[in-house]
This record gives sequence, C-alpha cells and structure tokens, in this order.
Amino acid sequence: MNRLSIQELIDWKNRADKKPLLVNGARQVGKTWLMKEFGRTQYENTAYIMFDKNPRMSELFSVDMDTGRLLAGLEIETAAKINPQTTLIIFDEIQACKNALASLKFFYENAPEYHIVAAGSLLGVLTGDKDGGYSFPVGKVEFMTMYPMSFYEFLLACGEEGLCDLLDKRDYKLIAAFRDRFISCLRTYFYVGGMPEPVSKFINGGDFAAARKAQVEILMSYQEDFSKHIPVDTLPQALKIWDSIPVQLARENKKFIYSEIQKGAKAKNYEDAIMWLAKSSLIHRIERVAKPATPLKSYANTGAFKLYVLDVGLLSAMSLLNVKTLLEGDALFTEFKGALTEQFVCQELYANKVRDIAYWANRDEIVEKDAGKMKASNRMSEVDFILQSENNGVIPLEVKAAANLKAKSLKVYMEKHKPRLAVRSSLADYGRSGDLYDVPLYALTVLKEIIEKDRD
Repeated sequence: MNRLSIQELIDWKNRADKKPLLVNGARQVGKTWLMKEFGRTQYENTAYIMFDKNPRMSELFSVDMDTGRLLAGLEIETAAKINPQTTLIIFDEIQACKNALASLKFFYENAPEYHIVAAGSLLGVLTGDKDGGYSFPVGKVEFMTMYPMSFYEFLLACGEEGLCDLLDKRDYKLIAAFRDRFISCLRTYFYVGGMPEPVSKFINGGDFAAARKAQVEILMSYQEDFSKHIPVDTLPQALKIWDSIPVQLARENKKFIYSEIQKGAKAKNYEDAIMWLAKSSLIHRIERVAKPATPLKSYANTGAFKLYVLDVGLLSAMSLLNVKTLLEGDALFTEFKGALTEQFVCQELYANKVRDIAYWANRDEIVEKDAGKMKASNRMSEVDFILQSENNGVIPLEVKAAANLKAKSLKVYMEKHKPRLAVRSSLADYGRSGDLYDVPLYALTVLKEIIEKDRD
C-alpha cells in the first residue's frame, strides 16, 4: 500500500531541529506498517521495539534514563547496530511502558542525533494523564496524526494510478470523461472504507464479504478497548454514544441529540465519554458556529455539534449497509439521508490536512417565489461544513448527494456572509461560477489547494 503520510516522516527526517516523533491515531489505521516502511525505505537499518507484553524492556527502562545504557540495551534487544542518522529507532505500543514514554524527553535533551518514532494505542487519551502515571513533556516531542486511507490512497491500492494521475494533473476535462469510473470506485470505497485490513482483504480477493468481516472484527476490538481503558463510570455512556452515531447521522438534522441515546439524557452525563472517544481518534466532533469568523474555535457553540466516526466503511458496517446497495445506481450516496456522503467528506477533510472545521446553522426569514407570489417563511439554514483558510478566511462547503446542485442554505449563507469563495461538493463535474466552486466528491484531494490559493 502507498500511504501519503510517509512524506510527513521524510520531512521530519530531513529537519535539523527534529524531536522524537509520536504517531497518533486510532487502532488499526496502519501506524506500525507506516513506521516500518519508513525505516525500510529511508534508513540503512531499523531497530524495532514492541513494548506490549515485553517485561524485559519494561525492566530496562525502569532503572534510570541514562540514554547510553538504554541504547546499549536496545541494540541487544533488536540485534541491530544503532547509529545516529542512519538507524531508525521505532518504539511501538509505547503506552505499555510509561518509562519508555518518559525517556523521549531525555533522548531529545541528551541524544538528539538519534532518530526515534513512536506509536501507541490511545496516546491521545493518555496525553497528560498524570493520574495514570503518563506524562508527555511539553516541547520535547512532536506529534503526527494518522487517519484511515483517503480515497486517493484507496485508488492507488486498487491499481488505479491513472485516475490518481488525472487528479494530480488537475485535468478536469479528462476527469469528467472518466466520471463513471471514479464514481464506481467511490461507491466501493463507501462500503470498504479506508481501514488497511478491510482494504487488503477486498483487494486480494475482490471480496466484499471478507472486507465486511474485517470491519466487524475491528469494531469488536474497539469495544474491547472500551472495556479495558474507559473508566468504569464512563463506559456505559461511551458505548451508548458509539452505538447511536449511525442513528444520529441518519436524521435530516444531524446535530447530536442526547435524547436519541436515552430519554431525559443530559449533556453533563456524556461529556467525558465524548471526550474520550474524540481523544482516542475514534470520532470527529464538529461544532456549530452561528457567526462564521476566524478563529472558528472562538465562535463555536460547544453545546451543538455533530459526531462522525473515523471511517466511512466502519459506519457502513455499523449501519448494516447491504452490499446490494452498491449496485443500485447512486442510491448509496443518498442512503440514510446522505449520512455516508457527509461522513466521507468529513474524513477526507482530515486526511487532506484541513483541520479547522465547523458547521453553520441559522434560523432566518426566507423570502421565495411560490406560484408567482413572494412568500416569506421561517426556516433553518445549514451548511454542512465551514472551513478556516489561512488565505481566504472562512469558507462554506456544502455537501450534496448524487449530482444534485440545489443548495438553498449555501445561497442564504453567501448572501448573508459574502465569503471570498464557497465550495459545493457532489457527483457533478468540476466547475466554477464566480466565487462558487463545484468539486466532485471523488476529487476532494484538490480542495486544500483551492481554499488556500492566494487571491487579490
């Protein structure tokens, strides 16, 4: 498989001022494979240490933080000569050894010439968890977050390098000519998703059933993680939230409603559980803004939000989506009121390094022509995603299922807030009308370039 995140690691390697790197991300998104592939292709040799169920390494790191002694022990453990600059040291499942996590500070301060990358499960949850004995020294390590395979990476894995080449060249006329092929691959991606194991199962045998089995196994492993790592008094709430997400996203209004979990449920009883799921990288929490201004976080309504899971394929498995839906034209994109399409766009934004994300909703009086007469109505307008751009301020992104280009809420938003540019994503071809860009769902890899482009 080809993971574009490896370029981040290469950039890290080539910097003179680098610190030990912690690779964060949900379980089974491919962190171990990425680190090993990075070592194999960019270094003379690799010293790989797995800390899970490794009492020998726990003992090594329990004595002191003398980096010379630690390096000698690591050489014996890995049977590899560790040289500065030419050896990559990999600490995997580092959360299993709290002292190994703490040692990164001392490697940075006393032996910065050594290249160390580390990964572990639930690092986001453990950050700053001093009660559990975990401490991340501020300023002594760097972080990188890894997500499921993007649609572009999925195309590469499926051998569709030609389609990727069209996207790279921004050849929108040829992209339109191969529209059906892009959509067919996108339909498959909605079902298989971007978790490496289901993708591998599908590619090796073209077997949707094998991919679904792998997805179910991943979901079961997450449930086991809940039982092992979530505080006992938070576990029931976390399970209810996780199980409710497909139902929440299947509603017309996808704002998270606590009463969908349990009648009379209160926000204060579920905040810790939502925070745990978000820090573990299993969900994305997208908050509402009424005033789209920078910085978006300052205008977010923390009490109004939408929750998405980390992967569209896992959402399709949680929703019990039948594979037959893949064969029903574009029905897949409107299934569950477009929930899968919104989920897909959300994870594509994160995978393509668009980080500051919210959504916009506002109740206004709308004046429209009805049967030849002007008619006023009070209606809630909502734009699916609001993005913060360094060069162009706040940008609305409206998601439309299939090739539907009717976007009344986006029109209301543009008239009200007059953004420098706006984006609509659907199955329609790429196009531009003034400041409004139409970007096909299967070409969202070009989105960051569009929203960050300098404009007079």
